[in-house]
Amino acid sequence: MPNGTNELMRPRQDGDKTLVSCYELAEVLCSAVLAIAVLFTFIARFAGVVGTSMVPTLQNRDWLAVTAYLPQPARGDIVIISPRTNRFHEPLVKRVVATGGQVVDIRDGLVYVDGEAIPEPYLPEGVRTEPAPPYRGSPEYPLTVPAGRVFVLGDNRGGSADSRVSDVGFIREDDILGRVVFRLNPFYSKDPKFHFTFRVS
Repeated sequence: MPNGTNELMRPRQDGDKTLVSCYELAEVLCSAVLAIAVLFTFIARFAGVVGTSMVPTLQNRDWLAVTAYLPQPARGDIVIISPRTNRFHEPLVKRVVATGGQVVDIRDGLVYVDGEAIPEPYLPEGVRTEPAPPYRGSPEYPLTVPAGRVFVLGDNRGGSADSRVSDVGFIREDDILGRVVFRLNPFYSKDPKFHFTFRVS
């Protein structure tokens, strides 16, 4: 039998197996890196909460999974806002309360959209919403949200710089970086397991 055929018939040696295993491992790793790149570029990314403006829904140092896929902001969405929108030059995390064309009024401790008090089950019982925190000025109500913009509030109504103040104001939809999908607290939770909250609204 020719030598070439003998080579083909020869049992695979340990060195050959190692080479194949390395190649397969590299292929798996490349596929995983590509999948992760696609995931974080087009589908989701992680963001950390700094501050207490969304307490009690979100706490300082919470970690959030954020999707960049946001076809149209809707009332109740918790969104990440570009730092270029405010004088603090930091990303903001707030809740969308009204969208373009809707009329917002804040009176008697409640938020009204298009003349109806909106349900806000995420707020602690008895919490009132004032036109603006005492350390800032506020616009006059009722007001109409311009087209292509949203009106946002923090859930911590007494300690949130949001659309009630001129430093933030109405947010352009183009300046919304993403919508919060769920929260995970792996680094400081007393529970050794990751804590997932799939509904933050």
